[in-house]
Amino acid sequence: MAEQWSSSLDVHLDWTPGSGRKGLAKAVRKAIREGRWAPGSVVPSTRALAHDLGVARGTVTRVYSDLAAEGYLRTSQGAPTRVATAGARPLTQPRPVPSREQVMRWDLRPGKPDSALFPRDSWLASTKRVLQHTHNATFGYGEPQGSSVLRATLSAYLGRSRGVLADPARIVICAGFSHAMIVLGHALQSIGINEMAFEDPSFHRFRDLAASTGQRIAGVPVDGNGMRVSELASPAVVVTPAHQSPIGVTLSPDRRNALTQTGAVIVEDDYDGEFRYDRQQVGALQALAPERVIYAGTASKTLAPSLRLGWLVLPRSLVDPVVAALEISGAQPSSVDQLVLADMISTGAYDRHVRRCRIEYRSRRDRLAAALPHHLVPQGISAGLHLMVPLSAEAEAEVGTVARRNSVALATVRPMCVNEMRHGLIVGYGAPSRTSFGGALAALLAVLQEVAPSPS
Repeated sequence: MAEQWSSSLDVHLDWTPGSGRKGLAKAVRKAIREGRWAPGSVVPSTRALAHDLGVARGTVTRVYSDLAAEGYLRTSQGAPTRVATAGARPLTQPRPVPSREQVMRWDLRPGKPDSALFPRDSWLASTKRVLQHTHNATFGYGEPQGSSVLRATLSAYLGRSRGVLADPARIVICAGFSHAMIVLGHALQSIGINEMAFEDPSFHRFRDLAASTGQRIAGVPVDGNGMRVSELASPAVVVTPAHQSPIGVTLSPDRRNALTQTGAVIVEDDYDGEFRYDRQQVGALQALAPERVIYAGTASKTLAPSLRLGWLVLPRSLVDPVVAALEISGAQPSSVDQLVLADMISTGAYDRHVRRCRIEYRSRRDRLAAALPHHLVPQGISAGLHLMVPLSAEAEAEVGTVARRNSVALATVRPMCVNEMRHGLIVGYGAPSRTSFGGALAALLAVLQEVAPSPS
């Protein structure tokens, strides 16, 4: 029969053997004061702690009794001993007060899907199937390039849905696009590429991540036809050809062809390619030059950013450098999550979920576009989870203050610029829930009425 203490709690105490009852009491008191034994939490039984520390049970019993009398512990007949919720104040620093942006009532920042749309039932059903049938090796460290099952599934899915030429041997699984930027920055350096260009404007977070790997950053201007390819002078470039982020335009056919002929290594960020509302989807750039283009996709917009599931379809020459950089980074999504996604795709649950989300987000975009004042005309195609509203520099400068006053989180264009100065508002309509979208829209209109009122 197992000893009773085998099922007790593991705890750490700064206790020196031989210091006796006073030393033990001091160590427990310190653990409570520092918050390591949290208020209200159960403490080890006297029998278990005595066994773990190699002391008499009576010693621990006396210590607990003394600390209960001092107000550190709470004892009750027939119930476990707990840390008192009203004991001495911990010596740790209090948690910082959240910033005003963190407590905004409405969140209309771009790049954020509605978490309430996550397909819990489908994910649970796929998880059950995976756990029932997967091999024990799934719970090991995983394959260097990611699950071979997911890579084979993505090969078929990306070819069908996005026109990508995706041999499973050329696919690697990464922990989202942010992770991909770090891995690619190091991989490109390993083959002698030390400068990466980005569209101007573009989301600065990804530029910063590339720069953190030692890459020099350049900007290439964007106009109504997408990135001005003729001004690209870097050996590598990150583009969003299907739906330029954040302006929202599509890279024109002649520029798509020209880009693939520049000789640069191209990173195609297909961040919201599943969400096109106005006409036939534009196929992936990768199909035009699979040995020059790195195709990057994620489940962040379709499912949830917290899954940290992304993938790269690589030119053959870059598979080994990217896998080497991936192994050094040490980050990879859960093997179980990879298999769950593969199951959802193969059973059709993923496609059904994407179609439901597409209908929901299109409805929101239509409502938003219809509600905007007539003098504020959004740019870009009808796609994705955001739209861009041009503003004057003066109006954009007021957005932060006015938005905080209306308790709405918004993003502006100016911080995303490299060299070209543009001004405007980037409105993300994905994050609010279906029931709260009306309130978020009203808050946005209040901001626009103040910073950019209709001309008289």
